[in-house]
Amino acid sequence: MSDEKKIIIDEDWKSQVAAEKEAAQQQKQAASGESASAGVSDGDYEAIPASFDLLVSTFVTEAMVALGQLPHPATNQLAFDPAHARFAIDMLEVIAEKTKGNLTPQEDRGLQDLVHQLRMAFVAISSQPSAVSQNNIETP
Repeated sequence: MSDEKKIIIDEDWKSQVAAEKEAAQQQKQAASGESASAGVSDGDYEAIPASFDLLVSTFVTEAMVALGQLPHPATNQLAFDPAHARFAIDMLEVIAEKTKGNLTPQEDRGLQDLVHQLRMAFVAISSQPSAVSQNNIETP
């Protein structure tokens, strides 16, 4: 006697599964078409809509992490990385230059203030190495 099990599948069951797969695929395509226009990604969660404020806050957060003011998301530790901080601050300045004349007065003033504050923080932190070591901030 053979130890192999035979599975018998009737044709009605196969056609039902094929129809369900096709319906699910059509529903997924319809949902992805709607999600692309509604700012929803494929991963069953609502994506944050792209905006100028989000772009700016991305680089501000990056600069703050590099300045050792916020913990690094991967290590959860404070670390002063002057090259990375300088890059993030410079990117904000590039954004300010390239969007000049296209921002509202509030956006322009806010961006200029952020760049100024980050530059002052960079100078203050990099000029006081004792403050870096007192806060247990590592330098790469």
